[in-house]
Amino acid sequence: MLTKNKDIAIAGAGLVGTLLGIYLKKKDYNVTVFDRSADIRKIKFSGRSINLAMSTRGWHALDKVGIGNAIRKIAIPMDKRAIHLKDGSLSFQPYGINGEAIYSISRGGLNRMMIDLAEKAGVQFQFNQKIWDINLDTATLYIAEDEHGPFEHHQYDQIFAADGAFSRIRHRMQRQNRFNYSQYFLNIGYKELTIPANEDGSHKIDPNSFHIWPRGEFMLIALSNDDGSFTCTLFMPFEGENSFEEINNEEKLTAFFAEYFSDTKDLIVDLKKDYFANPTSSLVTMQCYPWTYKDKVALIGDSAHAIVPFYGQGMNAGFEDITALSDLLDMFPNDVATVFKKYQEIRKPNADAIAELSYRNFMEMSSKTADANFLLQKKIEAWFTKMHPEKWLPLYDRVTFSLNPYEDALAIGDFQKSVMDEVMKLPNIHNNWQTKEVENLMLSLLNKNKADK
Repeated sequence: MLTKNKDIAIAGAGLVGTLLGIYLKKKDYNVTVFDRSADIRKIKFSGRSINLAMSTRGWHALDKVGIGNAIRKIAIPMDKRAIHLKDGSLSFQPYGINGEAIYSISRGGLNRMMIDLAEKAGVQFQFNQKIWDINLDTATLYIAEDEHGPFEHHQYDQIFAADGAFSRIRHRMQRQNRFNYSQYFLNIGYKELTIPANEDGSHKIDPNSFHIWPRGEFMLIALSNDDGSFTCTLFMPFEGENSFEEINNEEKLTAFFAEYFSDTKDLIVDLKKDYFANPTSSLVTMQCYPWTYKDKVALIGDSAHAIVPFYGQGMNAGFEDITALSDLLDMFPNDVATVFKKYQEIRKPNADAIAELSYRNFMEMSSKTADANFLLQKKIEAWFTKMHPEKWLPLYDRVTFSLNPYEDALAIGDFQKSVMDEVMKLPNIHNNWQTKEVENLMLSLLNKNKADK
């Protein structure tokens, strides 16, 4: 039973664990957050970060506990993609059909601010506390300097695991009978680079764009920070041609960037230093089930559903886990077993859907953003949406600028793709797309689908 004044532990002081702490504290629970690392507010945070893209689901979760406006102060709106082609030309693609924006936020900056806000709300933090094991039946954490002990035992009424894709708590849950688990690593890794601010603190390129250098099997992105810098991320295969393995000395690195990213020469001024000093990190999709154990333990965020970052929804999906859990706690305040059961039943299909969408979106970002057919399709969708907003909402808008379930977005997106495939077969479509013929074809396919149901 999860009632007021119960003692709750959260493993992980990252974004999801910290926000969950605020939610639970505001429900009058005693909340302690454990993290195996040092307090992020006291250390330099760089070298393995992909800047965050906060969107509607994330803001909804923050606003529900009254901290959204504080965080907006460090967020920079991005209402479009800036596509940097190999020949040095630049084009822009608006994000939302109504001018909506996603928001660039430094992961470290956001994490620091949220820990401050959580402490102000009364959440207790214990840093440098390594959780090595858990007794699921008694909700007891085993903490020690190393995995051989000696161990401190900390028993709680409930424990929430927000300790990431390689969660120690989930590791214990995996030893149960009939616990399903899978992980899949992309052959694509990533490395952080930096575009520093101008001497006057201004940005070197447009701060209100999500910058992409699409190059097929690899790509570079850049998101702005409020100090005038950009956090860049180079995504590239680990092995093979144009890979981290191949680009292994300064000469090769200089030649590679001169050929594929020539317009960054005066932007990424410490390219060699950043490339060789910063680690090459991996990208993993992790799925599991169940997410809960009796009325004692629950997984949340990446510990339940780690995804690749190509839809910018990892944090947003984790925050949506929290709002779903919070709503269930309000509905069943004295029945945590029911809360946990419904929580995993609601969120699991949506987590699987955004994992699939995120995996697919790598191809869109790395290749299709520079493809003429793809760009035309986006124009047609936006044009049709303005005429028939009740009949069509593009997949990106459905995922990023709404609270519609990810599961529904995936299914509707697949159907919409089948419609657009037919539209793109029309003769001379590139010259005659704003026509009654296109509109009527889309309406007929939508009506046929409705009739078939």
